[in-house]
Amino acid sequence: MDFSQLALDFRWDQSSDLACFVAQGNEEAVAAVEALETPHAQWLFFSGPADCGKTHLLHAACAQRGQGGQAAVYVSLAEHGGGSPALLEGLEHMALVAIDDLHEVAGRPDWEEAIFHTYNRLRDAGGQLMVAADRTPAGLEMGLPDLVSRLQAMLSLRLTPPDDERRRRILEQAARRRGLHLPPESVNYLLSREARDLSHLMALMDRLDAASLRSARRLTVPFIRGVLAG
Repeated sequence: MDFSQLALDFRWDQSSDLACFVAQGNEEAVAAVEALETPHAQWLFFSGPADCGKTHLLHAACAQRGQGGQAAVYVSLAEHGGGSPALLEGLEHMALVAIDDLHEVAGRPDWEEAIFHTYNRLRDAGGQLMVAADRTPAGLEMGLPDLVSRLQAMLSLRLTPPDDERRRRILEQAARRRGLHLPPESVNYLLSREARDLSHLMALMDRLDAASLRSARRLTVPFIRGVLAG
């Protein structure tokens, strides 16, 4: 199915692949995503707090399918949940549907019914489904029992949030993918002086990357201090 036939453009972040995911503490979830390409793979439900890697893995699964020439779609309900659930129509033609932030529409009958029908149509068409939320299906307090039972039939994995060691590895990995070297003392400086949520840290890496490119400077502590003060 062509993306132009969908209500909205649901493309994923091409830079979020499994190769750049720091799996520490979440190895089982990574293995489950890798196994999606095998026959009779289980559908996946990821739960956990913000910054634990749920969204990254959904993007990575879509990228994995895209590289294999199959159609995949990523749906963020944090972004689209305020609209009409009719935007889910036609997704059963995808090889993989990845629905993020399910908690954003829990308790809303129109959305719950639409997701229920999407689940059934995708199953009948032979596609695959991934879902992510901040809670398990039982904890979402949904009003549609049939949807809860279907979500509970999926392989449910709870992702762990990063500790400082994992944040360190994520920062170092992000620098390497940008062709940069981030010395240990620079990592320590960022972790001791900046907010530790990963979205903020990745935005900082983009900012430091651009500044390093402009000035041809290495990511030393004095350089980072100057960029952040600017």
